Amino acid sequence: MNNLIAAIPVVDWLLEPLQYGFLIRAILVSAFVGLVCAVLSCYITLKGWSLMGDAVSHSVVPGVVVAYALNIPFAVGAFVFGFGSIVAIGYIKSNTRLKEDAVIGVIFTGFFAFGIVLQTKIPSSIDLFHILFGNVLGISDGDIVQTVIAGTITLAVILLRRRDLLLFCFDSNHAKAIGLNTQFMYYTLLSVLALTIVTALQTVGIILVIAMLVTPGSIAYLLSDRFDRMLIISVISSVFSCVMGTYLSYHLDISTGGAIVVLLTFLFLVTIVFAPKYGILVQNWRRNSQTVLNEAEGTDNF
Repeated sequence: MNNLIAAIPVVDWLLEPLQYGFLIRAILVSAFVGLVCAVLSCYITLKGWSLMGDAVSHSVVPGVVVAYALNIPFAVGAFVFGFGSIVAIGYIKSNTRLKEDAVIGVIFTGFFAFGIVLQTKIPSSIDLFHILFGNVLGISDGDIVQTVIAGTITLAVILLRRRDLLLFCFDSNHAKAIGLNTQFMYYTLLSVLALTIVTALQTVGIILVIAMLVTPGSIAYLLSDRFDRMLIISVISSVFSCVMGTYLSYHLDISTGGAIVVLLTFLFLVTIVFAPKYGILVQNWRRNSQTVLNEAEGTDNF
């Protein structure tokens, strides 16, 4: 009986937000975005492209501003400028002596600053805060359609080319040696990255989308050495954070995107410490055990 009474507040806590249609939509859209980001996150983590994700996410800002100013779907403008930054990075890297990290830094800051300038000069109802940090609670039906279309295309491309993308991310030299068009895979992965960022714009915004693209894959990478299990863990951690983050934002009256990313980061920190194979505690225990063993062997030899 006591257990039943104790469970009632939890049930009420879970059911209360479901009385509002906009919150139900926010939960569903957030979960979908979490799924899309989690799948791509595994490939991004293997490839080591977290900085590239940062570059593309910042580069879509002028595209969003232009799209709203011209009254066209924001996803179109965001993808055009996001893909444009990808082409610019690839071209400059291939034709100059600059390293990729330097090119990325120049391009994404330039595009981002250009977007801020446009936002201050082009009359529109767009709120820069919502571009940067998302506004899933106020998402419109049109934005939901754009998000679903962009996310579905992303998942479809990854599903169709999953083996090639995995080989390209894991060992691009081997992929090239067996005849895989690595240049094509390079732009395919970056195009999917741009689409994923478009998908997550309304949920967590441009600034926080980096965490959605990097953290789920990082959590899964610390917990598994097999890619299929890595995908499952990444999806579970991401979708859980998106759904529970939306709940927390309602009950605590805080930013939804911020709550999602903070919860996801918390899971990451717990994983870093307690991961059964690669966690800090296990690694320290192994080092200490090895030290004790080496000292014991040294004593025996003496």
